[in-house]
Amino acid sequence: MKNQNYLNKNTIALIAICMATLMFSLEISSVPVILPTLEKVLGANLKDMQWIMNIYTIGCTTVLMAAGTLADKYGRKRILLITLVLFGIASLVCGLAQSIPVLIVSRFFQGISGGAMLICQISALSHQFQEGKERSKAFGIWGIILGLGLGFGPIIGSGIVGLLSWKWVFLIHTPIAVIAAILVYGNVEESKDPQAKRLDIAGMVTLSLAVFGLTYFITQGGDIGFTSTMAISIFIATASSFIIFVWVEKSNDYPMFDFSVFRIRNFSGAVFGSIGMNFSFWPFIIYLPIYFQGYLGYDVITVGLSLLAYTLPTLLVPPLAERLSARYRPGLVIPFGLFTIGLGFIIMRYGSMAENPGWLTMLPGSALAGIGLGLTNTPVTNTTTGAVSSNRAGMASGIDMSARLITLAINIALMGFILVEGILSYLKPVLAHHSLNSLQLRSLAEKIASGSFDTLKRDFPQLAVSDPSGTLVHAALLQGFDWIMLYSGIGVWVLSLASLITFGSKKRV
Repeated sequence: MKNQNYLNKNTIALIAICMATLMFSLEISSVPVILPTLEKVLGANLKDMQWIMNIYTIGCTTVLMAAGTLADKYGRKRILLITLVLFGIASLVCGLAQSIPVLIVSRFFQGISGGAMLICQISALSHQFQEGKERSKAFGIWGIILGLGLGFGPIIGSGIVGLLSWKWVFLIHTPIAVIAAILVYGNVEESKDPQAKRLDIAGMVTLSLAVFGLTYFITQGGDIGFTSTMAISIFIATASSFIIFVWVEKSNDYPMFDFSVFRIRNFSGAVFGSIGMNFSFWPFIIYLPIYFQGYLGYDVITVGLSLLAYTLPTLLVPPLAERLSARYRPGLVIPFGLFTIGLGFIIMRYGSMAENPGWLTMLPGSALAGIGLGLTNTPVTNTTTGAVSSNRAGMASGIDMSARLITLAINIALMGFILVEGILSYLKPVLAHHSLNSLQLRSLAEKIASGSFDTLKRDFPQLAVSDPSGTLVHAALLQGFDWIMLYSGIGVWVLSLASLITFGSKKRV
């Protein structure tokens, strides 16, 4: 009977932790689908959409490494409970937000609590399930739920919008967080590390400022001018923050980032894989709904269904990736996965320019990019932690996750910038005879980039005469997406080559 109670308690604990995992992953993949809706109901522009997504990842990055230290010192169960409550409150505020600034600020706190919650989940699982077979099964189920949240997030988000409203994409997490917290309180065992290191506040603050500063510079640079005094000051402050971060970590006895691990070729080669996945695949999921809604005219449900071809392979392919890694080594599988992602983007590019574009012409490239992500993700995770000794696995995992989130935040901003520049490049020659100055042209390009077509002819009456059917606007948007997909495909190919060279020709440990 005692063993049966133990099993039941562990099962309930696993359910609670998986509920937390599902919330975290849904907030990454379900929110992009509602961004065009937020443009209509809250008046969000392209920069707002970027910040709604970016601020979540920046929040996660801010606490990612510190959360593990706090959990070790004060109790993994205790910190997990606190983060669940905070995530539920932040989600409630997001859902009740009546303005973009409130939504962005609440998304930041949602990201902070979500990032800490993710680290605490892993720590709690590691302590709760210590037997080999049971531990492997628990982490396997946890990974499946994480994949389900990421893979089905778009259709779940679009379904919620279709049945209820955009608010419930956030509000639904509040009751889930309450239930998960109750289950955690009653079933997850408390654990601490008496040898826990002290909190690296200086490293945490300087890294966060560097990421935020670079993201702000890219996102707002077009408006304030990249060569303006303000922009240059922001860039100098950002570079200074990063330099101080490196100095702090190298001089700290207990750093968040132990840069010596980058001397291990397997570790560095896998980190290129982390960067590659978030250089192209995940940031593009923010913009793909704009293509489907703005250019193809799909409704929110059809957008969610169309995105399944992009996300589902990420859930189905990892078991194959594990077998391939065991047979051919990660040093080949990870670069091949990145190359496949890049190939998917190039094929998507041609699919978007087909004579009769639609979800079917985008399907081959979308699926191939998803397959590439699936081939890369699991080998990267296993290699970063397996390349170092067991007592450094947590730190290695933290660097891996930080590399992903930092790259994601920066490339969300970069893709938005490239999208606008591509549209501007199209508009300038064809609207040269109109009396639009550079600021008006950029404003027009940003409205097109956000898929905001409803008010274009009202705000720019020149278009009512020169482009009554919207042909020019759609062609400009298509060129912007052409630039993004070309940037993503070539960029991830470069990272694939860097990963292959870094791993080297022989198996290394």
